[in-house]
Amino acid sequence: MLLKSLLVGSLAAAGARAAGTWDFHPVRDEFSSDAFFDHRSLNEAQAGQSGFVRLAPDGLGFVLGDGSPVRFWAIGDGGGDMDLETLKHHARWLAKRGVNMVRFHEQLYAKGKTSKLDDADQDQVERCWRLVAAMKAEGIYVTISPYWGVALGREGRLKAWGIEGDDDQDSLGLLFFDKTLQEGYKAWVRALYAPVNPHTGLPLAKDPAVAIIQIQNEDSLLFWTVANIKGKQREKLCRLYGDFLVAKYGSLDKAKAAWEGEADEGDRFAEGRAGLLHIWEMTQERTGGRAKRLADQLEFLARTMYDFNRDMARFYREELGCRQLINAGNWTTADNTRLMDAERWSYTACDVLAVNRYYDETHHQGKRTAWAIDPGDHYTPRSCLLDPRACPVNLKRVVGRPLLVTESHWVPPNPYQSEGAFLVSAYTSLSGVDAYYWFAQGDPEWAEPKQPGDTRDWFRAMGKWDVGTPVELGQWPAAAWLFRRGLVRRGEAVVHEERPLAEIWARTYPVIAEDQGFDPSRFKGLGAVRSDIRTGADPLAFLVGPVEAVYGGDPAKTAVADLSKYVDHGKKTVRSNTGELLWDHGKGVCVLDAPAAQGACGFLAKAGKLKTRDLTLACRTAYASVLVVALDGAPLATSARVLVQLGTTEQPTGWKERDADYQTGDGKTTYHGRKIETVGHAPWQVGRLDATLVLRSATLRHAVVLDMNGMKIRELKLARSGGAVTLSLPPDALYVGLTP
Repeated sequence: MLLKSLLVGSLAAAGARAAGTWDFHPVRDEFSSDAFFDHRSLNEAQAGQSGFVRLAPDGLGFVLGDGSPVRFWAIGDGGGDMDLETLKHHARWLAKRGVNMVRFHEQLYAKGKTSKLDDADQDQVERCWRLVAAMKAEGIYVTISPYWGVALGREGRLKAWGIEGDDDQDSLGLLFFDKTLQEGYKAWVRALYAPVNPHTGLPLAKDPAVAIIQIQNEDSLLFWTVANIKGKQREKLCRLYGDFLVAKYGSLDKAKAAWEGEADEGDRFAEGRAGLLHIWEMTQERTGGRAKRLADQLEFLARTMYDFNRDMARFYREELGCRQLINAGNWTTADNTRLMDAERWSYTACDVLAVNRYYDETHHQGKRTAWAIDPGDHYTPRSCLLDPRACPVNLKRVVGRPLLVTESHWVPPNPYQSEGAFLVSAYTSLSGVDAYYWFAQGDPEWAEPKQPGDTRDWFRAMGKWDVGTPVELGQWPAAAWLFRRGLVRRGEAVVHEERPLAEIWARTYPVIAEDQGFDPSRFKGLGAVRSDIRTGADPLAFLVGPVEAVYGGDPAKTAVADLSKYVDHGKKTVRSNTGELLWDHGKGVCVLDAPAAQGACGFLAKAGKLKTRDLTLACRTAYASVLVVALDGAPLATSARVLVQLGTTEQPTGWKERDADYQTGDGKTTYHGRKIETVGHAPWQVGRLDATLVLRSATLRHAVVLDMNGMKIRELKLARSGGAVTLSLPPDALYVGLTP
């Protein structure tokens, strides 16, 4: 099958694109009081100064220690290997741009061939302590993610640590049921939380600047990796399954009778073990005894994860004395339509739910696509605006629990990244998602393009996982202000689904399911999996208003709004039920029209002149983002301090690519995309903007072009006529400030 790439305008020859760019040369931020924007004032003087972050009364958000509502504009890492003084500067830099949460994501077990199970990595402990101290001083909270099973598997230390299994035993899934590994985990986090942090004088367990504890990252018994549990570990899991079945039915023979005789080659009833069907079976339609056996298996695996999450939360609370909120998991499943509700139910043993989901639909193919961008790689540029189901914040919330996106970003190589902050800030506000963590940034201030093989940071080689760039992080000041100040209203729920647990175990289709995002580190294919529910709610409901679920509820209370009033498949448009957002996925444009925040992103030249209640935007650049926000709490029409934020595209200097067809690994699909010939070098080349903005205003009379730190560069001509101001937006800047 031949797939046409979704290219519009800006994908001319690489040389032509480079000709229409400007050099990104940011200067060090000195945090002058003359800066037009500085969001440090949105943060507390010190994170946690009034106590620990808590759940809001309805359980659907967060409040600070004094009860004030809070939402988190967050970033992964946020510190790298910086020393404390560098970290302090960087924390101030992040706070200025709206950040009030960072995520520490490292592995606390000791590395090396001679390490013991209960040895913690003291370098990582110290790194976390430094991060907490620096961020705390700038009113930035910390989420701690101390364990990732994928990384542990690379160490090859399981057998030496006394954990049952072969030398090549996959570590994924083991933490949920292997008691030896669990004891090691407890030793690692005890080394982090129990001692006094020398930089603050408090143990992390007692420090309210640490807001959220993630038990573990990206692991599940409902993902494909469960099939890699083998040998002694599989026997152990099958024995636990046997115990579950005996408790439920009275004996394994009675369980088999309930399954109408369905058997598995792993059954060893005389030894108390019941075989586990391959995870693929859970993705398929099954009937009769086979379906009943799968329902029991799903319940067992989900309850195993639930019980682990509950018991580990108890350990943090009772043995370590931690008062932070606890998040149980953040991963996906082998089939989100059939299994995600069971997965997310297992998280409800704790306070907070989460998911990691990226926008990564470019079909990037090369030798090191999990972490690098190299010459010779292929990709197909794709904007999320032309593919709304791929939006990473299309998420189903569970009533009574906050929902976080703890890893995400618009993954390069992709020219269409400046839409990311615009869409995230607007649609998480609409749906009520409580925090979005951009993954990741470890450089002080801005990130430069990196060369293949750059030893400074292998995981972000050539910027694969860097967000510290002009078209991503550079789009935060207005977007973070919008998100944190609530300038876009939360909608009324458009889908409210209540599901009995027995229905979830039976793998019946829900009313609506999230599509499965793509992660190149874990998925071997080249595309994400889409939900195939044919009788449920329109999958574009996520862009209309909140979608929510109750697990263990009454299905009679399930309700779906009339989505036809908002979703027009013929015109390819989706309107929010607040009336503030319009997503046109035919043209690839999103328009925001709220009282204090307005603008548009996408293929604006193709869309023609765009109008909101106070703005008229005429953009002649093929692809761009323009977000206008009031910084003084007033509507735009009466605001005396307006920030205009501009985004286009970026590429390293010297980047070269050409049109090229390429195939998936199995040879079944051909993409009409691009081949990267040269990855280039610093500095970033940012696409020039050609656009005119008209803003209805009775007060604004001055416009200034701002540098990357919000400092005045030059005056910008502004014309007044008929109660409105008109200005030609600068071609070579990210920000414009408007004042009386």
